[in-house]
Amino acid sequence: MDHRQQPPLRSFVHFDHCPWLFEKEASEEQRAAQRERQRSLGGDSAVGERCYVAESAAVFPDRLRLGDDSYIAAHAYVTGALTTGSDCTLNPFTVVRGTIALGSGVRVGAHTSLLGFNHSTAPDQPVFRQPQTSRGITVGDDVWIGSHVVVVDGVTIGDHCVIGAGAVVTKDVPAWTVTAGNPARRIRDRRETGGHRQPASTGSGDDALTRFADTTRAQAADLLDRCWNGTHYTDRPGAAPTVRAHCDAVEIADLLLGRPPEHLTEAEHIERLAALQDEETGLLPEFGERLPPMDADGFIGEGAALYHVLSVGYALDLLGASFRHPVRGVSDMTASQLMARLERLPWSDGAWSAGAWIDSWATAAHWNLRHPSGAGLTAGTLEALFGWLLTRADPWTGMWGTPSGTAGRLQVVNGYYRLTRGSFAQFGVPVPHPERVVDAVLDHARDTRYFGAGRENACNVLDVAHPLWLCTRQSGGGDGSDDSYRAAEIRRWAEQRLGAALTRWQDGEGFGFGPGTAGPGPEPGLQGTEMWLAIVWLLADLLGRSDALGYRPRGVHRPEPAGGA
Repeated sequence: MDHRQQPPLRSFVHFDHCPWLFEKEASEEQRAAQRERQRSLGGDSAVGERCYVAESAAVFPDRLRLGDDSYIAAHAYVTGALTTGSDCTLNPFTVVRGTIALGSGVRVGAHTSLLGFNHSTAPDQPVFRQPQTSRGITVGDDVWIGSHVVVVDGVTIGDHCVIGAGAVVTKDVPAWTVTAGNPARRIRDRRETGGHRQPASTGSGDDALTRFADTTRAQAADLLDRCWNGTHYTDRPGAAPTVRAHCDAVEIADLLLGRPPEHLTEAEHIERLAALQDEETGLLPEFGERLPPMDADGFIGEGAALYHVLSVGYALDLLGASFRHPVRGVSDMTASQLMARLERLPWSDGAWSAGAWIDSWATAAHWNLRHPSGAGLTAGTLEALFGWLLTRADPWTGMWGTPSGTAGRLQVVNGYYRLTRGSFAQFGVPVPHPERVVDAVLDHARDTRYFGAGRENACNVLDVAHPLWLCTRQSGGGDGSDDSYRAAEIRRWAEQRLGAALTRWQDGEGFGFGPGTAGPGPEPGLQGTEMWLAIVWLLADLLGRSDALGYRPRGVHRPEPAGGA
């Protein structure tokens, strides 16, 4: 006898008012009746998977496109042209009329009206005789519209907004705005908690992280297929093949699938990447290009080949291989040459470039020390690097370089990440003045030019998240607890950024790098995906929740020191 508790048999009246129960609890007879209900909808109608349209709802559309996992609840009134993304809900007694477009993850509260039409109001005839006009209403992704709200024709509500109960929305609402009142007025930015309870329409708790990780793993193969042009990897469809795209594909596959991408065999991946290395210099050019000229000390100053020391080296490491040749400009450089080069780096106006150079030099040193040829380094160079850095760090900020009157701390903070990633973090050496670093980084994270609504890109978020992670581990907060310096502020920042990051995943395509001209831009691609996956892990780990993801970066953005040096 089966003693397992069975769900109660619900009536259609119950499902009409609580449609989220239908998918789990409906009988086969009720499912058949719901399918017939959806087929009988008028107009040009198409309903997605796992949707529910209440029997008691008055749905008379000219055109209806209801996205997957969406529902129209009891006594809703729907006319005109309605298009929704996935996971949208029209709760009981909602009125949706005219031309309405909802993004994904939109919640519309009970008794709310979205009125995407209007009447002319000319004085020469009664209103009921005048023609209707319609500009339509557009609502972005991840929006919560409370109960008894009225949104009038012509309004656009941006992504991630919250509209308070009873609001009358007559003007456009920018992304991330919490608004309320009649007429609706801005209350605050949703990401700035400021003592207010953050809305629960999205989350970054363990369940949300697990769902996110499950989604990314399920879609990883399709994402990689999208960026394979038949012979090479491209950052995104239509882009040119690049070495970094191939390395990003290897990192993503390792992170989410635990294996190399299946477009090539493991041996073919290794051969394609290892064969790029120039035997004389040990550096790696872009596909089809020559190496840039070497500097007087035998290394290079900038360009893709500098980053390939990181990306190709770690991709080969994940594939169980290594560089065939040492990086000669590093193995042959003396301590005095290195210190002279460090002095010449553009600390006053290009701290990011200075940090990137050190990142590449130190990573090449790491690979050289592991190289089977025993090429290693010239005696004293690694000690010279850390000695120079430790004695040149600004004791007020713990960083290197000078803030700019026009760009603020951007160059200094972003350069700090690159510098410490390749040196202190990679070799497991404590950073100097960690609490002052936290002060400087949190100050930078308040700069709305880089962290305002719609302005965050992967580089800028990563270059705050990693220093905070590195310094909190050094100052006593290694598990998301409140033991480290300014722990509550760090947790608040991480919570806000993590909740926002999880919403940026685009099904089957991954993450875009972010807005602006830096990097590959907003379109989803391999670079954005690889970086944001690492950022999500760092943010989750700052909150003590990274175990829920079931992955841990092992490549360029690995959190712990690299082994074998």
